[in-house]
Amino acid sequence: MQDFLKRLVQLQHTDTAILEKRRFIDKVPLRIDEVDEPLRIAKAELGKIRLKSEAAAKKKKDKEAALAEIQDKITRMKNRSADLKTNKEYQAHLKEIETSAKEITVIEEQILQVMDEVEATAIDKAEREKNVTAEEERIQAFKKELDAEVSRLGLELAALKEERTKIVSELEPDIYNAYFELLQRGNGVAVVRADQEICLGCDMNIPPQLFVEIRKNADLVQCPQCRRILYYEEDSFSGRS
Repeated sequence: MQDFLKRLVQLQHTDTAILEKRRFIDKVPLRIDEVDEPLRIAKAELGKIRLKSEAAAKKKKDKEAALAEIQDKITRMKNRSADLKTNKEYQAHLKEIETSAKEITVIEEQILQVMDEVEATAIDKAEREKNVTAEEERIQAFKKELDAEVSRLGLELAALKEERTKIVSELEPDIYNAYFELLQRGNGVAVVRADQEICLGCDMNIPPQLFVEIRKNADLVQCPQCRRILYYEEDSFSGRS
């Protein structure tokens, strides 16, 4: 294989590695956003149950206040019993106390129901708070791993860029310019293998005579279909590598 073709193959391998690492780094914000979604949902659900819990607590407080008010009313009515003059007044007074006592029974039952609601929402809230904490810890660990991976890729990218600069310096400018133009047009792939009369860049058939030339690895030969630069490896096999 001609030296310039070897360098082009090396350059393609280097650029492929650079692009892969850049794509990983570029997708980091999206990956963080995706992993944050369960936490956002968990926090939203926690917010709802907190409102429900606060409403239940307020309802219980209001019922207890109403109960205390009626109990105080009954106490005041009982204290007025001695001031009643007639039996009719006394019977009416007892009736009023009895009615207030029934109200107490109703409110006490309501308080018991609200207490069940308060307890249930407290349990639900505690569980959802636990879920939020678990999600926060999971995301923190994920972001820590991601940061470490990005740092590692940054070092690898620096080494690859240095390697790329060296390879480019060993190529003729016109050959490199042709390569770079193909790289941009070919979605990051400018140099591909040819195997069994097939371009492994576009999967199109290569004319037999052209494939003979490609096997020599002597000249810069492009695929008639995708225009990518083709090379041949003696130990190549059918299919993509």
